[in-house]
Amino acid sequence: MLAVGNLRPCVVLVTSPATYRFKAFRAAGTRIDLDLVFAIDLPDALNERRPVDLALDFADLNEAVGRIVTFARRHDGVSAVLALDDRGALIAARASAALGLAHNDPDSAFAARDKFAMREKLAAGEVPAPRYRRYPASIDPETIATEIEYPCVVKPLLLSGSRGVIRADTADEFVTAFGRTRAILESAGMAAAEHFILIEQFVPGVEVALEGLLTDGSLQTLALFDKPDPLDGPYFEETIYVTPSRLPADVQTAISRRTAEAAAAIGLREGPIHAELRIDLEHGSVWLIELAGRSIGGLCSSVLEFGAGICLEELILRHAAGLPLGSMERSGGAAGVMMIPIPKRGMLRGVDGLEAAAAVPGVTGIEITAPLNQPIVPLPEGESYLGFIFARLATPGATEAALREAHDRLTFRVDPLIPLNVVP
Repeated sequence: MLAVGNLRPCVVLVTSPATYRFKAFRAAGTRIDLDLVFAIDLPDALNERRPVDLALDFADLNEAVGRIVTFARRHDGVSAVLALDDRGALIAARASAALGLAHNDPDSAFAARDKFAMREKLAAGEVPAPRYRRYPASIDPETIATEIEYPCVVKPLLLSGSRGVIRADTADEFVTAFGRTRAILESAGMAAAEHFILIEQFVPGVEVALEGLLTDGSLQTLALFDKPDPLDGPYFEETIYVTPSRLPADVQTAISRRTAEAAAAIGLREGPIHAELRIDLEHGSVWLIELAGRSIGGLCSSVLEFGAGICLEELILRHAAGLPLGSMERSGGAAGVMMIPIPKRGMLRGVDGLEAAAAVPGVTGIEITAPLNQPIVPLPEGESYLGFIFARLATPGATEAALREAHDRLTFRVDPLIPLNVVP
């Protein structure tokens, strides 16, 4: 927490309470003698029992922005307001604007979260992206099934992590997928009568993820991850990320160029970005799928190091606070992470084989983040992973093989959920 009168630089980090990123950012702030204030989506009633640096209610945008602005004006040294996840992006942008700090335009921050707004800005900027249409979530999908170009992808506008994203190849599949996505929206507290669902063209090809940093609109590519598992549906659960990419150098250059074009079209100009792109290698086409105004999620960033051992979080904080960045070249050999998929719905009772998996050469760590004796739900309804496996070896191929072998050595004990009947 920032002390009154403290002249050290300070960065306010806007985040949900479920983020994995607290530890990494806090450690990075300590290394560079930077004060961090975590502005967390936490109702006042809960904050009284579990005090945090700065409690916000993300559902009340104006109030949340006002609390950050009031805090910053009462304390010296606040040099940036950053969002750690999609839900806090608009709050951070508006608070930064009010304080006169470097920021992304609030409209661009909203577009980087809302998939329809993003598609509209990409289209206006003539950035290649899938064809799309938006429909009210409350509509009867049978009435529009004949209008759709197949194969298509059904997407909620605001959910993240591929939650609710379903491919449909036929009209019957579309009707089922649309209804399922609508149910997922409603389970997330988004009434069908008040929200929309995006229908977009399915783009075949290999998929990559780009991690970058924007400075006054100029993009520095920090890392390009291959996603070696095919993401062809019907659901789009991401598993393995490996860097450096094994794609040809000219394709990698085209990916960075397309990402920069997309950021400019959306209006993002400052701070970290995370982009998802598809490449049709046969025709040389690069398609922008998603672009977020934040860094990579989960614990995936821990595989990245730059210059003399600087982590991604430290690089982001240095950039935000106006401190020297040093080298932004990725250091070390190949690195990778597997986001451990949830095998089935049920109650997670245990994970066996951890010692054997950790003994695979090149594996640097395994973290099971799903709590035991709690329900787990796979995609498309689910919104999390069982945990993460990390590896580092000389080549991307060897790193990928180590991740797969470690995963093969794990077994997950998942019991069926027992339905409870309410007795009157």
